[in-house]
Amino acid sequence: MADSQFKRNIAYKFRIGDVLIGKPIFDGERFAFLELGDKKIIRINIIGNIIDKYESDGDKKYCFLTIDDGSGQIKIKFFGDDVNKFKGVSQGQTVLVIGNLRNFNNETYIAPEIIKEQDIKYLLIRKLEIEKEKNQNMKPLAKEQIIAVKDKILDRIKEAEKDGGIEVDSIILTFRDVSPEMINQEIKKLLEEGIIFEPRPGKLRWLG
Repeated sequence: MADSQFKRNIAYKFRIGDVLIGKPIFDGERFAFLELGDKKIIRINIIGNIIDKYESDGDKKYCFLTIDDGSGQIKIKFFGDDVNKFKGVSQGQTVLVIGNLRNFNNETYIAPEIIKEQDIKYLLIRKLEIEKEKNQNMKPLAKEQIIAVKDKILDRIKEAEKDGGIEVDSIILTFRDVSPEMINQEIKKLLEEGIIFEPRPGKLRWLG
């Protein structure tokens, strides 16, 4: 029975954008878990590109990586002997990262257990895998709900006009209870109706 206390937490597969909208929950001053929907997340499994690497020069060994998967960016931080353990990791690589979430100074980051180089195609495979899982958890929407979704998407695009438009990925992350397919379908209709336009692929603006 004692072994069950040491059972590893599930390493949830997520895109970085999902992690960034999660709510850090603390036990006193200590980070306990990230609340995301009905999940309490401690360990995570992500795939992304290393877009930045910083390694200390002094006696205190530490290394910070910035990982991007197209939905957002998150830091991977490791210290001491782990700097040698992950010595071969470099900027430009696509990597699988499994590790524990931490939060310090209002920043959620990952303390890695595994950093393993992957073929860049796995970025897309992971994106599709997560989208498929989201879709399987979605309930079919009634006609009235579809109209409401379309109105909400348009409102979000109008709100973003002051910022020069909004990315499609941001809309998908905003409406987590609606499938990405449904959102893309409604965006396509709005484009065809000439209500919104696409100044560049994936970016939307209102034509009001």
